[in-house]
Amino acid sequence: MTVHNFNAGPSILPKEVLEQASEALVNFNNSGLSILEIGHRTPLFQNIMDEAVSLARELMNLDSHHEVLFLHGGATTQFMQVPYNLLDETKTAAYIDNGVWGSKAVKEARLFGNVEVVASSKDKDHTYIPKDFSVPADAAYLHYTTNNTIEGTQWNTIPETDVPLIADMSSDILSRQMNFNRFALIYAGAQKNMGAAGVNLVVVNKNILGKVSRKIPTIMDYRIHIENGSMLNTPPVFAIYVSMLTLRWLKKMGGVAGIEKINNEKASLLYEAIERLPMFKAKVAEEDRSKMNIVFVAANPDIEKDFLEVCKKENMYGVKGHRLVGGFRVSLYNALPLSSVKAFTALMEDFSSRYN
Repeated sequence: MTVHNFNAGPSILPKEVLEQASEALVNFNNSGLSILEIGHRTPLFQNIMDEAVSLARELMNLDSHHEVLFLHGGATTQFMQVPYNLLDETKTAAYIDNGVWGSKAVKEARLFGNVEVVASSKDKDHTYIPKDFSVPADAAYLHYTTNNTIEGTQWNTIPETDVPLIADMSSDILSRQMNFNRFALIYAGAQKNMGAAGVNLVVVNKNILGKVSRKIPTIMDYRIHIENGSMLNTPPVFAIYVSMLTLRWLKKMGGVAGIEKINNEKASLLYEAIERLPMFKAKVAEEDRSKMNIVFVAANPDIEKDFLEVCKKENMYGVKGHRLVGGFRVSLYNALPLSSVKAFTALMEDFSSRYN
């Protein structure tokens, strides 16, 4: 039985990663121990952590100023940890609000200092990316979400600013080429493009740290995590192992440049079908459409339930849109094969022909 996994997260993983991880659950590297049993301060795990960090550095082409961390908590924790480390109570941070996750980041940051929302797409239900905005020169940093998983929008360029740039890349990390060194801090939950749920990638320019006046609890201080090599406390061993395997797979696929070509082909194929078939309609401004999370609706809402039922019968999972947006959402993360997109567009065509 062929299964097509379009879930928005946790999402599809490469088959070979699943096979290697499943073997390690029983016997990791012929040690006689499960990956779930090995000590995190043993050479067995240190080798995993070292390779994961090295692969992330290589795939992102990071300079010596940037440190790579694998931390607990997912991206939601970073909504708080970023301002905790970077925003003094008397300072102002600039935020761009392009959807649910941007709004949540703004809410948390306001607990630590002043926040100025310099741009928002709320006026049109977050169906576009604002282009015309200015950032105060004295802002502590500018924060934005590179890809909006729920609404289906994506930034195609890096915002121009002279202040430190912070990005939540949870749903498009390592899916396309960009200058990662332009960012003062990047964070991304691993469960969409680079591993299993339970670990968060943080890439931070160490030169921006240590400049707030507040006392930071040890577990929240990026500097202490850097000093301890992401092992201040017991790390999520299995999740980091799966991330390492996924990063290893991504390198084999030709790195970020290689996977970007495949991702572009998948997105083009699906958007072309949406535009060609009158039964379906895209919700997002064409120039701002995500290549990771394709959000669209039925021209006639009455057929939505029938289409989802057909998807279910054909073992296509995760097609139902987010409850806040409705319609359909098809996520095309790195590990999703082109064959799944071809199968889905073929189903769209067949469904349309039977309803016309």
